[in-house]
Amino acid sequence: MDPIVDYLSNYTTFLNFIDLPDDVVHHTKRLIIDTLGCAIGGYASEPSKVARLLASTVSSTQPATILGSGQQTSLELATFANGVMMRYLDFNDGYTGKESGHPSDAIAAVLSPAEVVAGDGKRVITATVLAYETFCRLCDAVCVRDRGFDHVTLGVIASTVGAAKAIALPRDKVAQALNLSLAANLALYQTRLGEVSLWKGCAFANASRNAVFAVQLAALGLTGPSPIFAGAGGFFRALQCDPFTLEPFGGAEQPFKMLECIIKGFPLGLYSQTVVDAVLQVRQQLPRLDDIQRIHIATLQTAVNIMAGDAEKWHPANRETADHSMPYTAAVALMYGTVEARHFEAAYLRDPALLDLVQKVSVSVSDEANRRAPEAMLSQVEVTTTSGARYRAEVPYHRGHYKNPMSDQEVETKFRTLVREFLSPTQTDALLERLWHLEQVEDIGQVIRLIRI
Repeated sequence: MDPIVDYLSNYTTFLNFIDLPDDVVHHTKRLIIDTLGCAIGGYASEPSKVARLLASTVSSTQPATILGSGQQTSLELATFANGVMMRYLDFNDGYTGKESGHPSDAIAAVLSPAEVVAGDGKRVITATVLAYETFCRLCDAVCVRDRGFDHVTLGVIASTVGAAKAIALPRDKVAQALNLSLAANLALYQTRLGEVSLWKGCAFANASRNAVFAVQLAALGLTGPSPIFAGAGGFFRALQCDPFTLEPFGGAEQPFKMLECIIKGFPLGLYSQTVVDAVLQVRQQLPRLDDIQRIHIATLQTAVNIMAGDAEKWHPANRETADHSMPYTAAVALMYGTVEARHFEAAYLRDPALLDLVQKVSVSVSDEANRRAPEAMLSQVEVTTTSGARYRAEVPYHRGHYKNPMSDQEVETKFRTLVREFLSPTQTDALLERLWHLEQVEDIGQVIRLIRI
């Protein structure tokens, strides 16, 4: 067997809730609360409507529930629809290593399979920790975007083990599910370049759908190509990367990686979180906002590549491009003192005053930020006024970074803000009570069915 598949299959099979330290269990609940808040907040989005419409055309003898609508559909289409909602606002958590991405996207591949088998809260927590551990360790091992592939190429592996754990798939079939899912989900990085399309928020959801489908096939005895990493036509050759091995996963001798995951304070790309925090600090120093001549941002190379690497980032035509635009989100923060989902609506994207401010933004690479990455996402902002005065701020760890963490109350406040247009206060209170005590829930379906808009 492929050594990486062998390791993942063993770890998936033998990780148990009892192995998880209390701080890991608690933080898992925080991240699930954060992710479900993002899902509910993204319920009314266009991609979510498309996903639910497609799901409505399919029925199943083993149905799973779509969050919010309560629709019953097939397991893989429920996973897709829920994953699209989780990702749409670009507000769910993130991780940075050699590669970066959103490990919480894989929660969609945990919830629906767990619901179908009436799994309890402990199983959901354990499968979520497993998915995070897998995604983060893979991000530490290889950068796929430099080779033209999207981070969801790694995400499908995390979603596969999460789904497999959720239904208690035997070890030999976990291996086949990994072979099947990885062979069918080498996703292109063009997803996040240029004028970004609606697919941006769907890519990981689709990886989770593929993962769940692979787990279903493996459970019925289908085998997949092997060795999927090291084979002559496998992962390493397809990506033209050097073979790697995985660092030991979390357990008795290693901390769990989810403790290094980052909760976002603003609904925008991960690498712009420190930029916005720095802009807001500068804004407090400025005597006036109407005489700004220049805004300069210095940050790490990866952030520049993703958030300021093409001309469209200075002229975003849609939400998907704007929330991944460092110049645009910096200008919004400077003009309005915050960045909210409403700031990506058409009225703002066409606002002449805001767009004029965007054109005053320049971005460069900071050697110091590169040196401190990925542990920090250092951003330095300098605003120069027409009189020549300069105002500066520097932020290495935004609020929500694991070195500057949000409190439980802040996580809950973010959740309540995201769901207030969709759930009643009574629903919200009931849902939060279950989620904060998720390890006591006997059937995760009870929680899923509480999320009814």
